[in-house]
Amino acid sequence: MLRPLVKTGVADALHRTGADALLGRLSRGRDVPLVICYHRVVSDFAASSRRAVPAMLVSTEMLERQLDWIGRRFRFVSLEEVASQLERGQAPGRSVAAVTFDDGYADVYHHAFPLLQRKGIPAGIFVVTTLLGTEAAPIADRLHVLLLRAFSAWPSGPSHLAGLLAQLGVWPALASAAAQIPVRAAGAMRWLLDRLPHAALERVVQALESEFEIEPNVREEMRPLGWEMLSEMHRAGMTIGSHTRTHALLTSENGQKVADETAGSRRELERRLGATISHFAYPNGWFNASTVRAVAASGYRVGYTTCRHRDPTHPWLTVPRTLLWESSSLDARGKFSPAIMSCHAHGLFDVVTRCRQHHEA
Repeated sequence: MLRPLVKTGVADALHRTGADALLGRLSRGRDVPLVICYHRVVSDFAASSRRAVPAMLVSTEMLERQLDWIGRRFRFVSLEEVASQLERGQAPGRSVAAVTFDDGYADVYHHAFPLLQRKGIPAGIFVVTTLLGTEAAPIADRLHVLLLRAFSAWPSGPSHLAGLLAQLGVWPALASAAAQIPVRAAGAMRWLLDRLPHAALERVVQALESEFEIEPNVREEMRPLGWEMLSEMHRAGMTIGSHTRTHALLTSENGQKVADETAGSRRELERRLGATISHFAYPNGWFNASTVRAVAASGYRVGYTTCRHRDPTHPWLTVPRTLLWESSSLDARGKFSPAIMSCHAHGLFDVVTRCRQHHEA
């Protein structure tokens, strides 16, 4: 309980004195707008959080509350307006904010899209092209659900997972893997994502699926958008961006794979939607110098991350975003906190959060 109490106390103090806004301008820079990032939007957070990573979820009710708070203090703009301001090097007259959704879940269409239309809020959505119109969720979602099943069934989650990795030949040092893998399923998922390329992760998921089941209702919850849904959102004015072909974490892939993920997804979206695709979001926000160059070579105008690091050669291809989810704006009592929202909006929590990436690698 100590961390939420400290977070609440610090946020209240900074907000009360106005230091949050001042420090935010110094840390983000006047020319970088507030860009919010959400993932899934659900009707029942408590039920969904038992099967999914809670930080990937926001309820429709909380989404509306957060957007209302932002809307009273910022002017909502489209991603196209963000791109134009960045390219002109023009600081907005009034603080502006843009809303984005990653991964392309169908629940964004069912729950967020009507809310955005009712309130007249422009937004963008970054989609994984090979998943559109299928029943397959992003690999991290499938991996998380399967590891929850496995770690509850296996006598020792880390040891059994290490044995599976050795059997598949994707991590042959069995003893070292068993000692490194976290004891909880969520930690084990992050450990795997940090270390394995997409093809190896797919092999791990397939092996787990041969032993454990993802129930049909859980698959339905994680279902991606269909192409008709995406086209409707595009016709309504939502900006469509690329989130790669397969949601491969680009910093774990070779150059040919990165080029296919970035350029290939753009070509497919432009072919199916008949529109120019200018915006790209890095899966998990992970990037380094070579992946940024690949995004530039693929013809994108703006790229979005999840940390404060900027590539000096391509600053507009490394625009930071602020992640929000159900409990991100709650205080230590579980109540909505304007002070914590203000610290998020001004990027103060991003300043104190250590980035684990090696951006120059």
